[in-house]
Amino acid sequence: LLSYPSEPESSRTFYSGQQGIQTALIILAVICIPWMLLGKPIYRIIMNKRRANVEMSEVWVEQGIHTIEYFLGCISHTASYLRLWALSLAHAQLSEVLWQMVLHIGLSMNGYIGCIASFLVFMPWSCLTVFILLLMEGLSAFLHALRLHWVEFQSKFYKGEGYPFIPFSFRLLLDEVPIEG
Repeated sequence: LLSYPSEPESSRTFYSGQQGIQTALIILAVICIPWMLLGKPIYRIIMNKRRANVEMSEVWVEQGIHTIEYFLGCISHTASYLRLWALSLAHAQLSEVLWQMVLHIGLSMNGYIGCIASFLVFMPWSCLTVFILLLMEGLSAFLHALRLHWVEFQSKFYKGEGYPFIPFSFRLLLDEVPIEG
């Protein structure tokens, strides 16, 4: 829903002042790139003036790698979420095909024959709609959304720097308790 600042005012305007707000958001997004790249190293330079043994080239390289990785991840995640959009387009096209190829045939006939044809065509159309569109497409969309939320969304928070997983075990608990006697 973002129209480019170079485009003239069009019918896609949802509120007054939309063009100015969109331009400000684009400028803010562009400003964030050097801010992310330079913020941490400059902060470390200011805080580490007292210490001469800190290797600042490592800080610059590390921050550059993290910035590039973050923006590539943003592009990758956006492309992955576009897959859900493409899936919805395929779903809409499949609905149109079922309508045109099955139900429309029965509805386009006139008279008693049209009534009987509509009655006979409705059963295959409803079965195809339920099995193909609702079950298969719904399961596919659910699995895509679940994968996207698990992989892309969780990659923002999970670093893998925690404690090793130790499953619950009564034997481990009993081994920790000293036996008296």
